[in-house]
Amino acid sequence: MPDYGHDLLFSANIVPYAQHPDTVVALAQLAERAGLDLVSFQDHPYQPALLDTWTLLGYVAAATETIKLAGNVHPLPLRPPAMLAQAAASLDLLSGGRFELALGSGGYWDAIAAMGAPRLTPGEAVAALEEGIQIIRAAWDTDAPGAVHFHGVHHRVEGTPRGPRPAHDIGIWLGAYKPRMLRLTGRLADGWLPSLPHLQTTAKIAEGNAVIDEAAAEAGRDPRDIRRLLNLGEDLPPAQLAELALEHGISVFTLMTGDPRQIQRFAGETAPAVRELVAAGRRATPAPGTGTAAAFGTGTAAAFGTGTIADSAGETARRATPPATAQTAAPQGAALGVIPTPDDGVRLSDVRVWDESTRPTAPRPDLARRYTAREQANGRHLIDVHDHLRAELAQLRDLVDQVAAGALDAEAARSHINAMTMRQNNWTLGAYCESYCRLVTMHHTLEDAAMFPRLRRVEPALAPVIDRLKEEHQAIHKILERIDRALVAFVGDPAGRLDGLRAAVDLLTDSLLSHLSYEERELVEPLARHGL
Repeated sequence: MPDYGHDLLFSANIVPYAQHPDTVVALAQLAERAGLDLVSFQDHPYQPALLDTWTLLGYVAAATETIKLAGNVHPLPLRPPAMLAQAAASLDLLSGGRFELALGSGGYWDAIAAMGAPRLTPGEAVAALEEGIQIIRAAWDTDAPGAVHFHGVHHRVEGTPRGPRPAHDIGIWLGAYKPRMLRLTGRLADGWLPSLPHLQTTAKIAEGNAVIDEAAAEAGRDPRDIRRLLNLGEDLPPAQLAELALEHGISVFTLMTGDPRQIQRFAGETAPAVRELVAAGRRATPAPGTGTAAAFGTGTAAAFGTGTIADSAGETARRATPPATAQTAAPQGAALGVIPTPDDGVRLSDVRVWDESTRPTAPRPDLARRYTAREQANGRHLIDVHDHLRAELAQLRDLVDQVAAGALDAEAARSHINAMTMRQNNWTLGAYCESYCRLVTMHHTLEDAAMFPRLRRVEPALAPVIDRLKEEHQAIHKILERIDRALVAFVGDPAGRLDGLRAAVDLLTDSLLSHLSYEERELVEPLARHGL
């Protein structure tokens, strides 16, 4: 099945336990700090062990600033559509456009009926949901003339005023499994939201996509306008999630969890890895009808930015890559439109883990060659990934400097690390570096297993460079192991072991930045030329 080209989003679905309301809100706030895009809560009004989801959504909206919010999913039989439209629009306005509306036709009919709603057959429930969607959309359409009138079999609206208008175009996502609901998704919805434990196999995702796509086409809609979401029962490996994105079009991955460590790992490790894999896959085979930039999602340079690394005296020792539009490039950059990050030659450590003068070089490119926008983007992507590693390394060095200067006590250090992109539940310097080291290792593993073999096949002359890069990967990994040992010593003796930790981080800085610059210098142009 196709990749529909949507940007990737990562989400936590948190059980809204009434006995632990503070914990529920704290987990939502943690999801935002960790960098997740969305937090959702199941909606079962007939379950007294759970908080009311609409009340909780409003409370969490006020307690957060950037994360998107959704129910997962709202049963329409207990949420009258005219009222639901107003509640959704109000929450979207109050949250600054952060709400999305996920609906279901109802499933627990004994419990639903016990709360006073009429009992419906499955077919009636789907028909009622279709009527409800039409009412909701009509209520939001404040540009249409007159009031809302709707005379359906299950819902009637007799001239209710339109509005308020949401702050943004709220997406309507449907929890659907059976053919009739899937066809309704294709005709009217903005997203399909099933749960993988219920589907059980990825073959069911493909079957559902086929039904939705056919229904969308019959209704005159583009199937790519329908986002594909998936509730996960567990934190699956990045490669498996990337396959779901590239082969089945899933673009929103929601982890059902109440474990803070899982939330942090999902945001800090799984999400970046999946984004990198999917970006690489999309560069090789762009989604139909999508431009290169649109296919990258949040894995682009706009998301990474640049970082500055300071030495122990606080002076600038490294600066990340200049903008790709700079005109001071070497001839290669002028033709390619992408400037590999130069190695400024500054070294913080007296130790050398390799002889840079023995590095092989790739055949020089044709300076007269011109590159398409897609090829330029292919070349830029490696620098984007490396800029992310540089920026995170800068944060690590800054934290070590602040601890050494006494500017951070234990509590302040915890708060500082809590605001970083990659972190663990144990708010310590060691936990942050541990996470960063895993990211570097993961990035190198992806290169060794996927990018390097393909480059070797399409351009054999690159083999000496690729062999050297892989050797340097191994050397960098040994430095990471040294940092792990230094961290253990530092935790046991913070006052006396900081010098060992600083020396290890200095050596990582020298080696990693030198390696990244060398790799960009030799591979950016071949990656662009071969479309990898």
